[in-house]
Amino acid sequence: MADPTRSEYVTLVSCDGFEFIIPRSAACISGTIRRMLDPASKFSEALSGRCVLENLTGIVLEKVCEYFMYNEKHKDQANVPDMEIPAELCLELLMAADYLDT
Repeated sequence: MADPTRSEYVTLVSCDGFEFIIPRSAACISGTIRRMLDPASKFSEALSGRCVLENLTGIVLEKVCEYFMYNEKHKDQANVPDMEIPAELCLELLMAADYLDT
């Protein structure tokens, strides 16, 4: 069995049970997730490679993961177009960004 602390991927889980598997490097854009996954932290997430985010619904976490991947894809580029964000999610995404230290 592979060591989850060394895995290239992590699983992010919403409060309503939706799971998103994304590259660790993309997820660690978030300071909160980075600290959860830090092997020195002794958090269970660091051992399992699985972060349950009780404050985020599946709809919000899906958009957060989309942002993480968008950021990862375009991190070394200039003049990157804005990501599409539905108006009805703006407030929840701002709160998620604050919670995730993103």
